[in-house]
Amino acid sequence: MNCVTGQGVNKYDDITTLGRGGSDTTAVALAAVLHADKCEIYTDVDGVYTADPRIVKDAKKIDVITYDEMLELASLGAKVLHNRSVEMAKKYNVELVVRSSLNRSEGTVVKEASEMENY
Repeated sequence: MNCVTGQGVNKYDDITTLGRGGSDTTAVALAAVLHADKCEIYTDVDGVYTADPRIVKDAKKIDVITYDEMLELASLGAKVLHNRSVEMAKKYNVELVVRSSLNRSEGTVVKEASEMENY
């Protein structure tokens, strides 16, 4: 297992953050180049929800979602995955699993629509 953080080094050898979504995008890029079966993204929620579960009490967790649906949620303000990471996952067909770093829940699988019948 590889663990990717949100930091890097600039041209002056200073440690710097990669910016919002940088670690997710880097993780997907590594998964693509390594031909990994999936890329697990760990966050502070149990997966992708219909709304922010920290704000909306009745938000429902989504077990499986397509890349395009995830991109739509991101464009509407969902912050669980950065759109660049989802675009890259779609381009290179990297299955994403969004999971909590706080518990062992199954999370949400993000994948191509044509592969949805496998779930």
